[in-house]
This record gives sequence, C-alpha cells and structure tokens, in this order.
Amino acid sequence: MKKIVVLCLAGFLILAFGATGFAQDKLEFRASGSFDVQTHWSQNVPPLNANATPIYNSLPADYNTFVPANGGASPTNALNKNVAYWDSRFSLRFDAVMSKELSGTLQFEIDSTRWGNSLGGQRPGSEAHAVGAWSTDKVAVEVKYMYMDFGLPYFGIPVPMTVRAGIQPLAVRPAFFAATDGAGVSAAIKIDPVTINPLYFKPAEGADWVSNDDVDVYGLQVNARVSTFTIGGYGFLYHMGNNYAMGQQGFTNPPVGPINPYTPGTQHAQFYWLGAYADGKAGPVDINFDFGADWGTVKSRNSGGNSAPNVKYAGWASRLKVDFPWEKFNFGVIGMYATGSDANRTSQSGLAGSTAADGTPSTRVSGWMVPAGSEAGAVNSESAVFYGMEAGASGGQGWAVNHNYAQSSKGPFGGSWFAKAYTSAKVTPWYKVTLQGLYIGDTGSNGNTYGTARRYVGASGSAAGLLRNDDFIGVELDLLNEFQIYKNLTFKVFGGYLWAGNALDLYSGSTTTGNFAIHNPWALRTRLIYTF
Repeated sequence: MKKIVVLCLAGFLILAFGATGFAQDKLEFRASGSFDVQTHWSQNVPPLNANATPIYNSLPADYNTFVPANGGASPTNALNKNVAYWDSRFSLRFDAVMSKELSGTLQFEIDSTRWGNSLGGQRPGSEAHAVGAWSTDKVAVEVKYMYMDFGLPYFGIPVPMTVRAGIQPLAVRPAFFAATDGAGVSAAIKIDPVTINPLYFKPAEGADWVSNDDVDVYGLQVNARVSTFTIGGYGFLYHMGNNYAMGQQGFTNPPVGPINPYTPGTQHAQFYWLGAYADGKAGPVDINFDFGADWGTVKSRNSGGNSAPNVKYAGWASRLKVDFPWEKFNFGVIGMYATGSDANRTSQSGLAGSTAADGTPSTRVSGWMVPAGSEAGAVNSESAVFYGMEAGASGGQGWAVNHNYAQSSKGPFGGSWFAKAYTSAKVTPWYKVTLQGLYIGDTGSNGNTYGTARRYVGASGSAAGLLRNDDFIGVELDLLNEFQIYKNLTFKVFGGYLWAGNALDLYSGSTTTGNFAIHNPWALRTRLIYTF
C-alpha cells in the first residue's frame, strides 16, 4: 500500500512540474493553403511530363518529346493539333507552433494532372496526381513537406541561429537556379546585416553499409542588406556515387537502355555551382540580377574493366530584370543568356561512353545546367508559350520547361537567350492587364537545342545525318489578365503566340521527307485560385 501511495505522489509531482515547465508555451495550430482549377488549350506546347519522358540538356534537347517518327507516344500524335484539358490542385498546410523558437510543418498536396485521369495515375503503381479519375476515391494524398523549425540556444554565441530539419524545400533563387524539395537539414545564422544559410540534403541513399554509392548535396548561401539592395551568393556541391548517373541523365539508369559496352548505373559524378544575385531599388527602378556557373565531371566506373572518356561540364547563365513603376503602370525589360552545348561533343544523355551527334564519344557539356529536380521552369513565368507561366497542378509548361525530378537538366533557360519588354496597368482595383513581347534565340552549336532538324541532302551524302544549326527560336507575344473577384479569389486568363523560327524545325525521321516546320505554337490558359 505504501508503494502505491509513493508511486502516486511521484506521478503527481511529475505532472505538476511538467505542467509548470511547459506553461510558458501554448500549442497553436494554424492552417493555410490553396485550391485551383485550370484550363489548358494549346498547340505544339509539350505537356508537362508527358508519358514521364525526360527532356535532356543535349542537342536536340526535346528529341524524346517531339519526334514524329516515334510512333504512338504522346505528344507525338498531338503534333500540329489542338490540345485541351483541365486540371486541379489542392494544397493544405498545417503549422504546429509551440513558440517563436519551435514549430512543426506538415503540408499535403492533392491534385489531378487531368480531369479524366487514367486509373493508374501519372506514376506506375501509384495514384498520385490522379484524383481526376472517374469515380474519384483515389489514394492520392501526397506529403509535400514535413519538417520542424527550432531556435538554437546561444551557448555563448550571441547571434540568433535557427535550424530546419526534415522534408523541406530546397529553394535558392528558385526562378533561376534551384526549386525542389527533399530530405535535409538547413540553418540560418543572423549576424546583422549578414545572413548565413548552410544546407545539407540527401537525394539518394544506396546500401546503408556503403558510403560511395550515395548522393549528397552540400550548400552555402550568404546574403546581406547593403543600402537599398540585398546582395548574396551561393555555392553547391552535388556528390553522386557510382550507382547513380548524374549529368543530364540524372540519378537513375538511362531510360534509353544500355550504352554498350558501358553498363548503366556505373557512373560517378561531381558537380559544382556558384552564383551571385542582387535585388533592390536604384532611384525610381527596381533591379533583379542573377548569375550562375556550373562545372563538373561524369566518369564511368565499369567493374568489367571497360573505360570511357570523362564528360566535362562547364556552363553559365545570367539574367537581369529592370522595372519602372509609375502610378498605376509598370514598365519593364528583361535580358537572359544561358550557354548551350556543342552537338558534336555532347550526347543526348551526357553520360561517359555515350555518342555525340557526329559519332564521336561525348566529352563536354557546355550548356547551363540546374540541379536535379529544379522546378525553375514552373516558377520563372517568363512567357506563356516558350518558357512557361503559372505553377499549378500540371504547371504552365512551355517548350523549354523541364521537370526531371530525379535528373539534372538544362532547366528552363539552358541553350537559349531572350530579350523581353513588357508593360502592365492596374486598370481598376480588381483588374490588372499585362502585355509583353520576347525575342528568343538559340545558343547551341552544331545543332539546335530544341529543334531536331538535320542537314538533309537526300537519301545519301556526308551531311545527311548531321544536325542543322540555327540561331532564331522565335518571337512571342503574350497577354495576361488578372481579375480579383474577392480578396482571396483570383481568376487569371493568359495566353501567347510564338512565331516559330528555324531553330524549332523538326526532322521527320525519314531521309526522303527530311525536315519540316511545325505550326506556330500557341497557348491559352485560365486559372481560378482560392487562397486561405
């Protein structure tokens, strides 16, 4: 009996002290999110992840997407035809906030890439992105984020330090460089006016007892407020183990099949990125500037003794945006340049042991690259047709957009440049209109980055199989309309037309029919979005 009394007293003491210890904090749950419905109507604009076919940063870049000789694979059958579909996405975020020093976040996404999805969904063996299937009731709730944020005690260091651990966004200059999600740890160290962000992420884990078959990401971002500008820079190292192929092909085995005598899955790569940026106001104008450079090596590690020449990577890109707001108007210009590749030195896959357009081994990729999984194409919203606009359930994809979630790629900009001018007007408190025009060029050599045209000379001839090189991608004109129906409900109608240049011509796959020009691409989209 005495033991029971003692145990009860001990239990009451634990509860009392526990309640006292946590009385200073009160758990608060917060919910936020969005829901949208989108319509898409277009011609010759590749759908996002059509048949899960990747787009490589090679020449020709869209070879696996728009090749008329490819038989029944979509969107081949849709070439020069009108394409129309609807989609939706629901995003729901919960924040469990204990205090300003401690919180946890869980975010879900539920979406349909099409109203009328196939029952199997977009990914084999999964119902993800498939709630649009008839009769609904799909197992399609996706975990987007799952992380905790906490402040570190000072431990004698008089600077604020916070840590984020778990499944989280890796977003560094997302419209230009990295916009993806994954498992990792990031931190923020504030030393006024400087903020330091070290990052570590784990894209792929091989055998638990082996370290050289993993994929690890190490990064550091630093920025500071200087007068009216935020000036920053970043550096990243992607270390890819020998069980994963990086470069243009990504972490997984090449979907194009074995490259004899080099076995897929035996590639090792190490990639680096350095970047700098500035955002701020200079007099009456707003300025946004980005510059980035990538370099690295892909090597063959074939246990059978076969060796292949290393493939060297080295590219860069830059973007400058200048806005001049004036009363209800805004006038702006943007210039962007991203290096392209040489088709005679770059294969479609970028792997060691693969072959370039002229039949020689692939040895160099000079086109600008972004890290694996970067959704910069959905974020940048540079145009309605070529670069894509409005991130939604299946995005506002364009010719240049790339979402290789397990693969590095040219992103939205690699192999192209553009000059853009635009103006917008807030006509009423509830209506805004924007008109913009772009001149777009190709920066690749010995081949076109997006088109597949060849130097056709008939059924025979030394130049029949070589790629044609053109500089002009096209001129695009876009119109964007935004209607604020309620404070939290917006309706957008936007579209564009691209007068296609020779750099978008395609090869028919036949030596008798040769090359042909596609119909000018165009797109018209709407988006109704409720945010809360």
